[in-house]
Amino acid sequence: MIRLLLIAATVLTLSGLVFAESWPQFRGPNATGVSQDQNLPTEWSQTTGLTWKAALPGRGVSSPVVVGDRVFVTCSSGTRDDKLHVLCFDAHTGRQLWHRTLKATGSTVAHRKTCMAANTPVADATGVYALFACGDCAAFDNDGTLRWYRSLVGDYPGITNQVGMAASPVLIGDRLIVPMDNAGESFLAALDTKYGKNVWKVERPREINWVTPLVRTVGTTTEILLDGPTGLTAYDATTGQKRWSSQLTRGSIPTGVLDGQKLYMPIGGVTVFQLTATGVEEKPLLTAKEVRPGMPSPLLYRGKLFAANDNGIVMCADAKTGKTLYTERLKGAFSASPVAGDGKVYFLNETGICTVVDATAETFEILAVNELGEETLGTPAIAHSRLYIRTDKTLYAIGK
Repeated sequence: MIRLLLIAATVLTLSGLVFAESWPQFRGPNATGVSQDQNLPTEWSQTTGLTWKAALPGRGVSSPVVVGDRVFVTCSSGTRDDKLHVLCFDAHTGRQLWHRTLKATGSTVAHRKTCMAANTPVADATGVYALFACGDCAAFDNDGTLRWYRSLVGDYPGITNQVGMAASPVLIGDRLIVPMDNAGESFLAALDTKYGKNVWKVERPREINWVTPLVRTVGTTTEILLDGPTGLTAYDATTGQKRWSSQLTRGSIPTGVLDGQKLYMPIGGVTVFQLTATGVEEKPLLTAKEVRPGMPSPLLYRGKLFAANDNGIVMCADAKTGKTLYTERLKGAFSASPVAGDGKVYFLNETGICTVVDATAETFEILAVNELGEETLGTPAIAHSRLYIRTDKTLYAIGK
C-alpha cells in the first residue's frame, strides 16, 4: 500500500512538472491568461523572430493548447463548415505529428465571424479533448488514436444555437467538464475521460452563453464556477450538485479571472467580488468602471487589470483601487483575449497585429508592434518561452 501511494505521489509530481510548462486550455492554467515563462519574444514578423510556422487546413477561432512537447489545434472547413480537424504538432520543430478529421453531426449554422472550430480544446499528459460548436466531442491520445467520440446533438437533439457555440471544456482529474449553454437543451456535464460517458449531467438555463468554466477548491471540495446570463452558479465537481448561486454577476461572452478567493468579473467594467465557502459576498470589493472588455476576457497581471474591446480600445487600471491608469486606441478590433508573461502584455487584434505593452509601467508604453497580416481571432498560447498564435491559415511559434 505504501509503495502504491509513493508511485501515485510521483505521478502527481511529474504531472505538475508537465503542466508547469504548459498552456493546457483556453487562456492557460484555469483561464488566467498569465504565463510564468521568462524571455518571451517582443518583436517578430512573418519572416523574422519565428521558431517555425505550419499551414492549417481550415479556419478557427479556437486557441492552440500546449502540453509537454505537443501543440494541439482545431480547425473547420468545407462549404458547409462541416469538416472538423484536430491536429498535433511538435512544439519545438513544428513538424506535424498527426491530423485527424471528423464529420459534423450537428447544425453548422453560425455567425459569419465564427466557425465550428470555436471552442478551444483541452489537453493533458495523455492526449487532447476537442469540442466543436456543432456539438461533436472527441478524445485522442498523444499518437492520434481516437479514444472515444460523442455526438452530443445526437444524444440531446434539443441543442440549438444559430449564432455558434464557443464555450471551452476544462479538465478536472479524470473528468472532462463540458459546458453546453445554448438556446435549446442546455446542460453542464462531466464526461469520463476514458470512455466519454456521462458521470453526471445537470440542466442549465436555455440561454446562449460563451463563458468558459473556472475551477476553485474550497476545503476538500472542488467547485466549478460557471457564469451566464442568469447569474453565477457553483457546482460540486464530484457530483454535479449545485452548491450556491449568485445573480450579482451575469455574463455571456468574456470569462472572468479567479485569483485565490477573489473573482474579477466583466460587469460594469471589471468588478471584484470576494468569494466565501458558501458563495459571493454581496458588496463588491471594487469596480474598475473604465476597464470595459468587449468579447475578450479581462486580464489580471502584476497588480493591474487589462482589457481590450472590439472598438480597438485597450485599458488598464490598478487592481487594488480600480483607478484607471490609461485608455488607448489601437489599430483594428479585438476578439482575442490579452495574455501576459515576462512583464509584457500581448494585445492581438483581428488582422494579426500584436501590440506588446510594458506591464510594469504606470503609463502606456508600447514595446513593439508586430504584424502577421492574417485574420486572427483566437487567443495566443504561451509555453516554452514562446507565443503560439493561430491565424485562419497558419500556426506560428514565435520566439527562441
